Amino acid sequence: MKQKLTRGKAYPRKCAHCAFGSIVEGDKEVLCTRNGVMQPDDCCSKYQYDPLKRQPKRQTLASGYSEEDFAL
Repeated sequence: MKQKLTRGKAYPRKCAHCAFGSIVEGDKEVLCTRNGVMQPDDCCSKYQYDPLKRQPKRQTLASGYSEEDFAL
């Protein structure tokens, strides 16, 4: 699967991130205006990346901190 570079990061091409697709309730299918019903991980030749549809990964704090580390 091809990847597109966006601000130095590579995101996989997925219908779930496409400007023409709408995610159906439950994240199991995507309704595409060009190709109809598609799987979220599929991709077609009309793919256009929409950064607002991508859900970023949550960042976690490293363990090992105590309350004293955050006290002033």
